Amino acid sequence: MRLGFFTMPVHPEDKKWEISLQEDREAVILADNLGFYDVFIGEHLTDKSENITNSMIFLSSLISETKNIKLGTGTSNLSHMHPVLIASHAAMLDHLSKGRFIFGISPGALRCDAEVLGIINEDRGQIFAESIDVILEIWRSDPPYNIDLPNNRFKVSSLESTFLEVGVGYLQKPYQKPLPEIVGTVVAPFSKGVIAMGEKDFHPISAHFLLPKWVKTHWENYKEGKQNVGLKANISDWRVARTIFVNDDSKIAKDYGKGNKKSPYRYFYDHLYRKLERSGRLGVFKSDPNIDDKDLDIDDILDQLVICGDTNHVIDQILALRDEVGDFGELLYGGVDWLDRGLARKSMELMAEKVIPEVTKNINK
Repeated sequence: MRLGFFTMPVHPEDKKWEISLQEDREAVILADNLGFYDVFIGEHLTDKSENITNSMIFLSSLISETKNIKLGTGTSNLSHMHPVLIASHAAMLDHLSKGRFIFGISPGALRCDAEVLGIINEDRGQIFAESIDVILEIWRSDPPYNIDLPNNRFKVSSLESTFLEVGVGYLQKPYQKPLPEIVGTVVAPFSKGVIAMGEKDFHPISAHFLLPKWVKTHWENYKEGKQNVGLKANISDWRVARTIFVNDDSKIAKDYGKGNKKSPYRYFYDHLYRKLERSGRLGVFKSDPNIDDKDLDIDDILDQLVICGDTNHVIDQILALRDEVGDFGELLYGGVDWLDRGLARKSMELMAEKVIPEVTKNINK
């Protein structure tokens, strides 16, 4: 089982931006030193807590600071920018990183982002679908361009101005051939979008705030998508994210991971709860859709979604998760605020050096 890192991120609103940005950079550098396979960075424009405004800019600051870890947008919000810009920026990041780039994509879920961009009443899912089709066509095509896909708002032409003798009119292609790995984060039970991902050979990340019983539904839908195009799904392409805290002392692990009122894990889920409540999406926390919102309890949510404890206890919980959801190729360690820098770093170290090796050993028995 590979080990990766995923952060949205979620920081206290009163933390200075320069501090949280450097904290998130430090987490990625540590993950690289510890042998994490990849990292995925979220982005939002108008969120003081989830405050990385452009994941590509953030990742580009880490290319020279890291050696092996793959650098993934987790996500690039395709409704926020013209596909020509996204395709060109992604291709450059792929070249700068010499192929360590992973292209994570989404429509862009935050309504406030959409409002400030003037697209709050647009179908961002449709913009997303049209945008990725154009991005892929740009990477497949050579100039001069005349991209005019059916029922697609984005028309890309350079017929009038191309001057190839001096290199004018050429859109850059990625370093990786034919293109980088493309992934999408799945945030809903029984997501139909996962079927489309299977059909297009995009790879799924199951969000860390989904109950395991809903995570399990993603693989079945992904397999269906693959079968629709005559292909077999590869388990190594499925990533499952979880919020995890490990410490040698089980009491410290339980306190920092969920029990203490100041726990960054508690802050993460309380913050996320309030956002999902406002958008009517609390179903991700419910084992039964018929459960009333008012019956949800933050302590129950933490118990179900935070894996914490000493090394052996965390190993057991990860293996139990795998028994419940089925086999998957990579476990993504969910990043939270570094309230206590020492405890946060130690958890990642134990995860990489003790937990994952033992999990893998048990899987391979």
